[in-house]
Amino acid sequence: MGYRRFRDKIEHDHGLHANDKRVLRICRKRKLRSVIKGRHNCCTKPAVDPYYTAENLLNRDFHADNYNQKWVTDVTEFKYTAEDGTVKKVYLSAILDLCDRRLVSYVIGDSNNNQLVFQTLDKALEANPGAQPLFHSDRGFQYTNKNFRTKIEQAGMRQSMSRVAHCLDNGPMEGFWGILKREMYYRRKFRSRQELVQAIEDYINYYTYERPQRRLGILTPSELHEHLSLMA
Repeated sequence: MGYRRFRDKIEHDHGLHANDKRVLRICRKRKLRSVIKGRHNCCTKPAVDPYYTAENLLNRDFHADNYNQKWVTDVTEFKYTAEDGTVKKVYLSAILDLCDRRLVSYVIGDSNNNQLVFQTLDKALEANPGAQPLFHSDRGFQYTNKNFRTKIEQAGMRQSMSRVAHCLDNGPMEGFWGILKREMYYRRKFRSRQELVQAIEDYINYYTYERPQRRLGILTPSELHEHLSLMA
């Protein structure tokens, strides 16, 4: 099935046929705006004495012709207020495919530690057996750990790392965090860990299966992945 025919079979507009530019003009006229992006504070700490650092092989080339060619990864944090009034955190570790922009895998944990990142990679490899993408991250301590490096080598992948203090080197991953937090997290108060985790998981499901993206040809990550799988 050709890409155009595949896309034409997908319906995202609920029967309302209007150019997105027209929608934008109406929103501007009525002063309707999206949620304002909040300040981003990176929670990943650089390794004080890293075991290993890799060159920036990705070099901001975020294009991929097929899935499992280039993966990017990172960890971000969320806060909630416990019953006793204390503010606590959960951490989301995720791997994003640069072709179809789907989350290859993700893990939610209470600590930003090695185990969180190792589990994320293990889940990605289990779900995509034989995949050998270029694997890009920042220089957080988990990614420079020698055990993580061993995992990368055993999987036959090449490791790439952002330069120090250059967050744009991992722009798509940072962009995903921004989308997720603007649409799900900012301006909301979460009163329990369960509530916050459920909201994160619900949003990831929505992003994957229901949220079309212009860069994907008005398809969702799941739809584009299905199309590429059929073409393989």
